[in-house]
Amino acid sequence: MENLIFGRNPVIEALKSGRELEKVLLQKGAEGSAKKIEAMTLERGIQLRLCDKSELDRICGGGSHQGVAAFGSSYKYYEIEDLLADAEAAGRQPLLVMLDGIEDPHNLGAILRTADCAGACGIIVPKRRSAGLSEIVAKSSAGAIEYVKTAKVANLAQTIDKLKEQGFWVAACDMDGSNYTATDLTGPLVLVVGGEGSGVSRIVREKCDFIVSIPMEGHVNSLNASNAAAILLYEIHRQRTLKAKK
Repeated sequence: MENLIFGRNPVIEALKSGRELEKVLLQKGAEGSAKKIEAMTLERGIQLRLCDKSELDRICGGGSHQGVAAFGSSYKYYEIEDLLADAEAAGRQPLLVMLDGIEDPHNLGAILRTADCAGACGIIVPKRRSAGLSEIVAKSSAGAIEYVKTAKVANLAQTIDKLKEQGFWVAACDMDGSNYTATDLTGPLVLVVGGEGSGVSRIVREKCDFIVSIPMEGHVNSLNASNAAAILLYEIHRQRTLKAKK
């Protein structure tokens, strides 16, 4: 179910963020952070129900619920303008992450988590050939789905054109590019990460201002999409931090 959240950290972050929740389910006898979840649920006036582990197993389809689940409203998609407004309010150079064909929900969740940690102001996904926001993504994001806004667009190439008009540079992570550490990534930036196996599509690559690559020294010639995104996002963070100190 799209509106099912399970796992202690995702439910805690949903409660902290103010997301609308219909009810919270707690496993009978659960201790530790489950007590914190119980207190937060009651404080917000949300319905709380104690249930057996077998019921939670059934509701969560065998997923790792850690004795906690919640029913909330479906995850919301935003407009590009909403993402940019957040960056302006934060007073920092805007950084957007565009995902071109990321269909694995675990990768999407991991990228959301890193994007939040590295200070990105939002994620852009296409309406087709992309994992959607779901409970699996929420679990993989460790709660970051509640804080990093995701925009869904019909056409990535047209979206790049519009963002360029607003002063963005666009960098794709792909093969045969410049070493990522030798590229200036400090301005308003869209980082494009391609899908698992297929990489960045030709039309999107042609729209990018430059291509950056991560050197490969071992026997495997590629990284998981979420790992590549993490490396690049923290290089962007490093460069911007150094520039701000000068």
